[in-house]
Amino acid sequence: MQVVPLTPEQALDICTWRYDPPYDCYDMTGADPDWLLQPESGFHAVTAEDRLVGFRSFGIDGQVPGWRYDDRALDTGGGLRPQLVGRGLGRQAISAGLAFGRETFAPPAFRVTVATFNVRALRVVRSLGFEPVGRFDATHDGRSFEVLVRPEVGPDRGA
Repeated sequence: MQVVPLTPEQALDICTWRYDPPYDCYDMTGADPDWLLQPESGFHAVTAEDRLVGFRSFGIDGQVPGWRYDDRALDTGGGLRPQLVGRGLGRQAISAGLAFGRETFAPPAFRVTVATFNVRALRVVRSLGFEPVGRFDATHDGRSFEVLVRPEVGPDRGA
């Protein structure tokens, strides 16, 4: 998998993504494709064999209202195409995103915010070296989230 610039066609595709409950909180149907394409949104495509399999984002998109975020880590988020969820591709997609983020932004650390019920995602990010630093309830829907951080100690840090 590789992380590449998001195209207008990919942004439109992502904006149709719907997930089965309880993962429907990750639905992208309310997203604005034009906003996804703006550099400040931080969105990038994750592709495999030139096919869109997911996206990674860097910055504010990875933040959930209710936590006091700071600049000690780069927030990252993302998603897989709904039909690919649960097939063991998350680790590879997140690893590709971390490698891209490390090369592009050189952050001191990465931070992820994951819904507490999403045990699959929590298991993956923990296996990639993320450590929990807190838990909170989102201000927009009261859903519980965990915040995890992974320090980047040098350019040889593998994902």
